[in-house]
Amino acid sequence: MKQLSILNLLQLASPALPVGAYSYSEGVETLVECGAIADAKSLQHWLERELQFGAIRIEAAVMVRADNSILAGDFIGLNYWNCWLSAARETEELRNSSWQMGRSLVRLLLELQPQLRSTFDAVGSPVNYAIAFGVAANHWQIPQEAAVLGYLHSWATNLITAGIKLIPLGQTAGQQILINLQIQIIDATAKILVLEDDDLCSCSWGLSLASMAHETQYTRLFRS
Repeated sequence: MKQLSILNLLQLASPALPVGAYSYSEGVETLVECGAIADAKSLQHWLERELQFGAIRIEAAVMVRADNSILAGDFIGLNYWNCWLSAARETEELRNSSWQMGRSLVRLLLELQPQLRSTFDAVGSPVNYAIAFGVAANHWQIPQEAAVLGYLHSWATNLITAGIKLIPLGQTAGQQILINLQIQIIDATAKILVLEDDDLCSCSWGLSLASMAHETQYTRLFRS
């Protein structure tokens, strides 16, 4: 992996990327409220199960397909996968968060790399975050394995940060969870890269219920 690609990946997966990821907990806020997540151990368990069975695997797999579509010059396919991911979102909150983060990333990328406009025109609107991430990874020549690792690591970092605020946990405990998830992230990446289209499924009813309940939760720090 070239040094420039590494730096581009670090920027794309950085918590400082201005896409608003910090404002979403993806159901963690509801799970803390109801006691399903109460400490570092239960937060790590939730994230492990999501990496193994959850919707984050599908997001990352579609990100890979966005990259493949561009490599093949298949912009109809690029639009298809964007629409497919929108339809696959379990709740309105999750769909809106994907669209909002996608919109923010597209706006940023067009300011940094204006030559991507024709690609995003082909994607259509609204753009899902995973699709925009895949477009950026392709443009910056980030290898797919590294892109998936970065996508999953960024996702885990965001939800751990939410858990730190909500449970609450110390910063060291959060970093320990992130270290403990390394093997699961590597294993999930390997499986995501070989998923066939017919295998794009998840068992995420827990996330769906938590997300739906969050919409009417009385007090909220996060938007999902």
